Amino acid sequence: MGLFSGRRSGDTPPEWIVLGLGNPGDRYANTRHNVGDDAVRLVGERVNATFKAGKNDAFVSESRIADLRCVLAIPVTFMNESGRAAASLVKRFGLTDSSRLIVVHDELDLEPGDTRLKMGGGLAGHNGLKSIAQHLGTKDFLRVRIGVGRPPSADRGADWVLSKVPQRSRAELDIGVVSAADAIELVVSDGVENAMQSVNRR
Repeated sequence: MGLFSGRRSGDTPPEWIVLGLGNPGDRYANTRHNVGDDAVRLVGERVNATFKAGKNDAFVSESRIADLRCVLAIPVTFMNESGRAAASLVKRFGLTDSSRLIVVHDELDLEPGDTRLKMGGGLAGHNGLKSIAQHLGTKDFLRVRIGVGRPPSADRGADWVLSKVPQRSRAELDIGVVSAADAIELVVSDGVENAMQSVNRR
């Protein structure tokens, strides 16, 4: 039996599970790699969510967005182990449709401040997405991609996403974080297609 066919009789899965990717700890706070984490925390603030630790390798909040039941989650693992939280949450909440999982993450191929929605497709070398796809056995989940831009040189990729962001650059990233939080709420309230038409044409 596959991961997305294991719902127990009588359980009602949430409409959405929203997973914000990042690395744990103060060392990685406010880095480019943690903008997915930042966006989900912002959504949590907007809906007065309370995140609880202890299960599923994540901080988790069962919340309501646009009056629909949603699970907000932030993995406590490092980025390259994000799939552990994703698989655990899918199993715990009985999600039967991988397209109802929203993964929010940093994207080198977008300029800082840009936000795009994407369903399935390639993983662009992103270790968090690779881990999730491996643990779930599918790439068919929704991504909210937050642009962080490319490093000055290819050999500085790790330092680019993991180091603290200068204050002058943080404003651009914050625009992307806010746009991503808006996009998450739009997906829930208006559906994926309508949200894509709105977000991806900007």
